[in-house]
Amino acid sequence: MIATALLLFMAEPPPEALSLSRELAETGTLAAVLPLVQAKETEELIANNPELSPAERDQLRAIAKATFRQGRERIMDATARAYAERLPLGDLRALAAFQKTEAATRYRDLMPEAIAAAMQSIGPMDYKGDVRAAFCKETGKLCDQR
Repeated sequence: MIATALLLFMAEPPPEALSLSRELAETGTLAAVLPLVQAKETEELIANNPELSPAERDQLRAIAKATFRQGRERIMDATARAYAERLPLGDLRALAAFQKTEAATRYRDLMPEAIAAAMQSIGPMDYKGDVRAAFCKETGKLCDQR
């Protein structure tokens, strides 16, 4: 029984599952957020290196875009495989069908803007600092760490 389950777990997902999962990966939240992260981190790189000439900044942006495309492909492939290995084919079909609806298209189109607006309204966050402060308040420990 365990051996059979292990073989099923290790088996290659069917091509249809991989294809549908790739559609889901391409339309998911991660796919919407990645370009925001890329833009933010690229501009931070440029801001942290003011000695770069305008031409070098343009070159850095072009290299960042190419690097992003390669990394994004790896992330989308990994996400698709994870979905294909974990979701039944019927669920993948239903989710992929939903992603083709007008409501899903509108949702995806506004997602980056909505996420950016939410993050801007929240302001800077320091999760580890907040956890340390709460732990310090409760236990008296980790109070002097930054």
